[in-house]
Amino acid sequence: MSKKFSISGIASSAYVHIPFCRRRCFYCDFPVFVVGDRLRGETSGTISQYIEVLCQEIAITPAFGQPLKTIFFGGGTPSLLSIEQLQRILTELHKHFGIASGAEISMEIDPGTFDLAHIAGYSSAGVNRVSLGVQAFQSELLQRAGRSHSVEDIFAAVELIHQVEIPVFSLDLISGLPHQSLDQWQDSLEKTVAMSGDKSLLAYAPTHISIYDLTIEPGTAFGRYYKPGDTPMPTDEATVKMYQMAQQVLTSAGYEHYEISNYAQPGHQCRHNRVYWENRPYYGFGMGAASYVEGKRFTRPRKTKDYYQWVQAGGVIDCDVTPPKEVLLETLMLGLRLAEGLSLAALVEAFGEEKVEKICRCLQFYFEKGWVEIAEGRLRLIDPQGFLFSNVVLAELFEKLG
Repeated sequence: MSKKFSISGIASSAYVHIPFCRRRCFYCDFPVFVVGDRLRGETSGTISQYIEVLCQEIAITPAFGQPLKTIFFGGGTPSLLSIEQLQRILTELHKHFGIASGAEISMEIDPGTFDLAHIAGYSSAGVNRVSLGVQAFQSELLQRAGRSHSVEDIFAAVELIHQVEIPVFSLDLISGLPHQSLDQWQDSLEKTVAMSGDKSLLAYAPTHISIYDLTIEPGTAFGRYYKPGDTPMPTDEATVKMYQMAQQVLTSAGYEHYEISNYAQPGHQCRHNRVYWENRPYYGFGMGAASYVEGKRFTRPRKTKDYYQWVQAGGVIDCDVTPPKEVLLETLMLGLRLAEGLSLAALVEAFGEEKVEKICRCLQFYFEKGWVEIAEGRLRLIDPQGFLFSNVVLAELFEKLG
């Protein structure tokens, strides 16, 4: 676990963006390229060309001598890649940076986009953690969200994952979808932890669960259809109940609520995502990917043509080192997402005692309200109320420290 915060440091994690999807979900604002239901890595020249450019970017990126301890293939839909394409990327990463023994190699996968041969091939290539994008267990909600898979596809995907015996299996759900009821949400949670349902997952329960509250982004289909607070969006009261229900159901089933949106069985927290929350350096590769290396945050072009031109021009990152004030705010914003919060001693070492005393003064109201506490030398939000109102707490810090 990270003890210090720094604007420098050697990156030992890499995010790899695979931007291809069968269709664009109605809530998605990620940089993605729609290839339809019939094309995938084996048959798409577009995907093949992207992999060539992606590997070129990896090859021209300066390496700083530490092997990668975590790799995360996100998207998009990485499970549209062929086994050979995934292996090609991993080979390039290993050749250029090295991959540590025991590295966590995660891959986002969607139901209905892979078969037994693919998931077995991904596992053989080195993938030891998969994140299955389920989102809901109700056909009507999947259709309203623009998802390309069915409920039947979910159970088939889980069966394939367990046939291959992937060591760590994470499952994603979304709360606050249009028309989503509390009963539907409870049903999704219970099916996830295998407590009920006509087709119980029982022995197939995931080792990690991510719960995302829907955010309506400008430029998305949902952004055109709905405004926050409008029918058929759930009310604020309903989304709070959904959050509290998730916390109660999942912790009762033995999952640790270790981050605002994430739950894990003991020993199965996502090592890669902790790099972000602990504000440590990481490489980013691919269209729209962000990196944080040598104190610099940089996001690659979000459009395919612009990204290709950027790589062909040498992939030069032209940005300034993040100022210490911004590093402090980022550290607070990210670290307070974790259940254990932030070490006060590490904050003092990185930013000074005076600054930490000011942070504590800013939070006095929330200490009294029972949303924030200092315990065992750590500043942290109290679950569930502190997590629920984290944006309020952070807004106060940003206003008074910014």
